[in-house]
Amino acid sequence: MSGVNYTSLLLQLSSLLQGETDVIANMANMTSLIYHNLPQLNWVGFYIRHGDELVLGPFQGKPACVRLKRGRGVCWAAIEKNQTLIVPDVHAFEGHIACDSTSQSEIVIPVLSNGKIWGVLDVDSPIRARFDKTDQSFLERTVQIFQNACHLK
Repeated sequence: MSGVNYTSLLLQLSSLLQGETDVIANMANMTSLIYHNLPQLNWVGFYIRHGDELVLGPFQGKPACVRLKRGRGVCWAAIEKNQTLIVPDVHAFEGHIACDSTSQSEIVIPVLSNGKIWGVLDVDSPIRARFDKTDQSFLERTVQIFQNACHLK
């Protein structure tokens, strides 16, 4: 999205996480940085995999669904496909879980630990088709920085 200095945000994130290995602290700072610096977002957070459920982790935005059952929603679809998913219209996505009815589009990035999916970074917007390949590249890089800082990968 124009006007966002992604390079500067990546440097800020690297500085925030440098030397800190606590996963909760790093998730909290990362979600805050993204939420407060990317325009047109209404939710940024982590879901952590616990068997056949994803459990809510640190986030910014309105209260969210605490547990997501396997096989439903964009987060699980990203896990099952083992890739970032951009959904321009969440209401057209079969099995979408509407934790916040104002969300219109979503991007979900898998987070790895020792080669396995540990969880996801989930970013929502109240604007349809908000996310593009530039956002994807930026958010995938933030996940890499997070994984490295927390020694997850």
